[in-house]
Order: sequence, then structure tokens, then C-alpha cells
Amino acid sequence: MLNKKTIRDISVSSKKVLVRCDFNVPLDKDNPDIITSDKRIVESLKTINYLIGAGAKTILCSHIGKTGQNKSLKPVAKKLSELLEKEVPLLKDIYSDETKNTIDNMQDGDVVLLENTRMYEEEEKNDPKFAEKLASFADIFVNDAFGTAHRAHASTEGVTHYLPSVCGFLIEKEINALDNSINNPKRPLVAIIGGSKVSSKIAVLTNLLDKVDTMLIGGAMSFTFLKAKGYNVGKSLVEDDKIDIAKEIMKKAEDNKVEFLLPVDHIESKDTSGIYDAVLTQDENIDEDSMGLDIGFKTVDMYVEKIKKAATVVWNGPVGMFEVEEFANGTKKIAEAMATSNAITIIGGGAFANNQLASIIIPSNVTTIEAGAFYDNQLTSVKFSNPSKLERIKFGAFQGNNISTVTIPETVTYLECSAFDSTVVITKSDSLVCTQNNIS
Repeated sequence: MLNKKTIRDISVSSKKVLVRCDFNVPLDKDNPDIITSDKRIVESLKTINYLIGAGAKTILCSHIGKTGQNKSLKPVAKKLSELLEKEVPLLKDIYSDETKNTIDNMQDGDVVLLENTRMYEEEEKNDPKFAEKLASFADIFVNDAFGTAHRAHASTEGVTHYLPSVCGFLIEKEINALDNSINNPKRPLVAIIGGSKVSSKIAVLTNLLDKVDTMLIGGAMSFTFLKAKGYNVGKSLVEDDKIDIAKEIMKKAEDNKVEFLLPVDHIESKDTSGIYDAVLTQDENIDEDSMGLDIGFKTVDMYVEKIKKAATVVWNGPVGMFEVEEFANGTKKIAEAMATSNAITIIGGGAFANNQLASIIIPSNVTTIEAGAFYDNQLTSVKFSNPSKLERIKFGAFQGNNISTVTIPETVTYLECSAFDSTVVITKSDSLVCTQNNIS
């Protein structure tokens, strides 16, 4: 069960409550004022309606899109107004007198929405002054953005230094769903953590180090750790400002007696295009004019061996630049190892939108899948490789692909997906519980 405080545990009556939601919804390509899937908004309603009913003054915030895209939450404010059957004003500038006056004059039960937090570059930098500004609007902070809870940004982590903080109902639901697998696991418990940046996985890494027996690191984030240990990383992606954090994470692993493994060889190249030769390194070091783009063969063998011996495996993030075939071997081998493992396996990840993915193949023996949006790819199929244990699937939106039919395995009892294109035929068992917008 969840051992974190929720909004049930505090009094919110007449209090200003800042709620971090995940309103990063897909927008229509031709008309960005149109939301093509409102699932993430609908998921937030339980928390928002609870706060309204309890007499709170609710201040919602979220990101939408990436920093620099400057997408507006205007269509989200409109959709919230419709769903809540009350006006939800969009406050466009957190530094303006108008925003301050609007919040100061809120009545019990009122709801407002702050503009896209990623319109401010300070958000992803977790700038303390920006976090303090957000916190200044409220008496209490509620994090209900499960999809971004692992990111140490100003609106997710920074504000917690200035306000008493609890979680909302969505985070409570998601954590409880994974509780038995993570907090009471069959051991050995192995975590595979990949992706590009240490900064986006700090919370995940530090949390899991209290639970796992072995942690396998891959992806570009491994080079921050390797540089912290004194290895040459060439032109590989490194977060120099996170070197000290990387050292702290490795020290925590040592203190907790967690086996913390980094790549012992790599596939390197002079750029990411695949034009230049992909070269296998002899050890941890990268040549000065190259960058590491995948784990090497010795690392693959080492990681696969750990997966074979595991009773529970958690995987978050690719271990190489899998979008390019020359650098996809490591990620594929990890997937194959999980497919043949007898362990309880959990796969989680962020969005895969706007890539060049042609198909998704789900390995057998996977019990739970949680991943972000797959919209605007080149997908023609979603295949399940002889699943024997798959029970729970949670995907983001799949619009903008070329999928015609998806057959859900009989073993699946819970399916959640924002939306497929309206032409997609979903074949499923009658007993399957669905929580999608357009899957009946």
C-alpha cells in the first residue's frame, strides 16, 4: 500500500492548493486548439473534483510539449471548463500582477490554470527562484503528475522545498498498482535504467536503490557516471553539472550493498547518423573524436546474465540510441532476455512520439507495460510475442499511425490507452476492462 501522504490526509478547506498535473495532451497538427485525446485531463478530475468539494482554491499547473516549443495550455483550460462545468481561467504569466490578483481573489471551490511551465527555461533547470515563485501562490502542493514525477523540475521537485507536499489520487493509484512488484518483490530484483540524462532519472535512481539488489545502467546517462569515475567519454553526452550527483548515487549504491553496474564496453561512432562506422570499444573508454551510442557486446552479455538470474526485473529507458539500427543491438538484446526470462517483468518509459518506429513487438513473459505516447510514428502493427503472463497494459496515444487492427491477448485484464485513430479495430476478450476514450 502507498506509504505517502495524500490529499485525504490534510485539510484543504479555504487553502490555496497548487496541483502539478500532467496535461501534456496531443494536439491536432492542423489546428493546435483541438485536443485529440483528453485522457490525461480526465484522469486528473478525481483529484480536482475532490479539492473543489473540499472547498480548496485550486491552482493547476502542467507542461505541454518541449521547452522552446511554447505550446499553450489554452485548449486544456477550455476542456477543463467543459468537464468541470465551471470556468477555469488560464493565467498566462506567473510574474504578472494580473495573475497574482486573480489568485489572491479566488473563492473556495475556484479553479485556475497556470500557463505551460516549460515556457520558462527555469522549469527544467529546477531553478530555486522559479520554484519559490510557483510555491508563493499556494499553501499546499499536490503532485498528481505520475508521468513526470520522476523528473526533478521546478514544478515537480523544486516546489516541495517551500510547501507541505502530498500526492493526488492518480499517483496513489499508479503506485499502489506497482507496490507488490517493487516493495515486496521476488528476489533478486534487478533494475535496468537507461535514457539520455541522469537529471531526468535522479528520483527513480535514488528510490530504487532502496529496493533493488542489482542496478544496470545504460544509455547516454551512463557517460555521466563513467566520467565521474575518471574514464574518457569522448564527445558522448555528459551532464557535467550532475557529476557530483552521479558520485552520490554510486556512493548510495555502495552503502546499500547494491550491485551497481556500468557498461564495460560500447558501440561508438563519430556521429549519430549511422553514416560513419560503428566501432566496438575495448573497454569503458571512448575515443576523443567519438561518442558512445550503445552498450557493447561484453556489456550485453553481462547484463543478460543478470536478467537471467533475476526473479523480478524493472526496465526504464533504452540502453542505446535504438532509433538507429546500428545502435539498437543492446536494447534489443535486453528485450530478448526479458522475453525468455521467468522473472516478473515490468517495463516503463516515456513518450515515443514523433520517431520513425515501424512496429512494436511486446516480448512474452512481460506482466506489466507502462509507456508514453506513440502518436505520429510510422507504426503498422502492435504485436504480442506469445504472451503468457501479460495482464496490464497502459499506453499513451496512438493517433497518426497506419495501424488497422490490434489484437489484445486473452491474458490481459486491464487495458488503458489514450486513443487510437477512429479507424482502428480493437479485438479483445469480453472480460477485459478498458479505460480508453474510444475503445469499447
